[in-house]
Amino acid sequence: MGSNAMQLQESLAGLDYPVSKEDLVRWAQETGLDTQTLQLLRSLPADQFQSPADIGDAIIELS
Repeated sequence: MGSNAMQLQESLAGLDYPVSKEDLVRWAQETGLDTQTLQLLRSLPADQFQSPADIGDAIIELS
């Protein structure tokens, strides 16, 4: 993962888990994340995540 992905991973630690993809995208919009990151989060295959690691794993699978 690149530095932007690592920063995202650190930010995700502050969310309450489990989190739905819908809530994750809403959080990203409210946080002001860039359009590219929002598109990435919207394209994640899972509908729910149990931890920041789950999100990171899903992002890696897309790469």
